Amino acid sequence: MTKDPVTTKDPVTTKDTEPVILAFCCHFCAYAAADLAGSMRLEYPHNVRVLRLPCTGKIEVNYILAAFERGVDAVIVAGCLEGGCHFLEGNLRARRRVERAKQFLEEIGLEPDRVEMFNLSSADGPRFAEIVIEMRGRLDKLGLSPLRIDAEQTARAIDEISEQAEATLAGEQS
Repeated sequence: MTKDPVTTKDPVTTKDTEPVILAFCCHFCAYAAADLAGSMRLEYPHNVRVLRLPCTGKIEVNYILAAFERGVDAVIVAGCLEGGCHFLEGNLRARRRVERAKQFLEEIGLEPDRVEMFNLSSADGPRFAEIVIEMRGRLDKLGLSPLRIDAEQTARAIDEISEQAEATLAGEQS
């Protein structure tokens, strides 16, 4: 299987003291914005891992929580602009699920600011870079996740999540 250049950046093999940000991005808009940010060579923190989903409406609360359980320090869910979802209401479903995930994080004692939903168009490469910078700024204040495991285990776990996301996408396109 050929790896996509956006998802093959290797940010999670950084030092154990570097925060890891996982970005679940919809195929049509947010992923294209992430790709545009890279094509424009915009500067943003290197420790973000972008995972492509067919639609952010596919995200489940347990996927977000599993990312934290596997050592991720912050999660970005980025979908189409509201009213512009290619699957009609997927981004609205994702927003509700992100809000539920925030509630669960608070209940277990983890800061809800570690997860956020953003809406982007495919032309929002600069905005994608700003979002990553914003999340990194939050992590500078919050610190690393107390659920954090070592960087190598986190990298392997994110690779597993990436493979699952790609399999989901492949299933949608067949």
